[in-house]
Amino acid sequence: MPGLVPPVLPPGHLAHRPQPVLVADELVLRPWEDGDAPAVVAAYADPDIQRWNLRRMDDLDEARAWIRSWGERWQAETDGGWAVVDGDGDLVGRVGLRMVELAAATAELTYWVVPASRGRRVATRSTDAVARWLLAEGFVRLRIAHSVHNTASCRVASAAGFAPEGIERSALLHTDGWHDMHAHARTRDDEAGAPCPT
Repeated sequence: MPGLVPPVLPPGHLAHRPQPVLVADELVLRPWEDGDAPAVVAAYADPDIQRWNLRRMDDLDEARAWIRSWGERWQAETDGGWAVVDGDGDLVGRVGLRMVELAAATAELTYWVVPASRGRRVATRSTDAVARWLLAEGFVRLRIAHSVHNTASCRVASAAGFAPEGIERSALLHTDGWHDMHAHARTRDDEAGAPCPT
């Protein structure tokens, strides 16, 4: 059945080029490398990263497989992932690109920051850098969703220009039960985010 609306972005829009390296102040966002595996295992040992990302990484082999999967996902144009490193090359965080829909020019962003680098606006600056690149590349709408109990993530989303849009009830199963999720979005027409509702 023919569609009445043409795709906003054509197939191949991401895969036809290498994943970009982005810069946010002293932070460099680059594709994952095999050498990141020990830092990935250490990051996923953090209870907060496990709590909100619902994953753990048990060993280096698992981390290397996870790292290699990002290149495959980029080529499939379904997901993407950036390692966020500081001026010394140390891993300080991550920004993930999920649920890419080229035809609708939409995607979702996720992030985490290693414990030692929290409080430096790593997630905010990195997420903003990826969002700016995606919007410049023709994406129309970007989304962030986080548990309503994750107030730190809410502050990051708002500070990165993702306006709150509402609550999705019982939207994601966490280890302690179903959580309502707070939805944020940033579009090509947005200028700045709004504070989270109380």
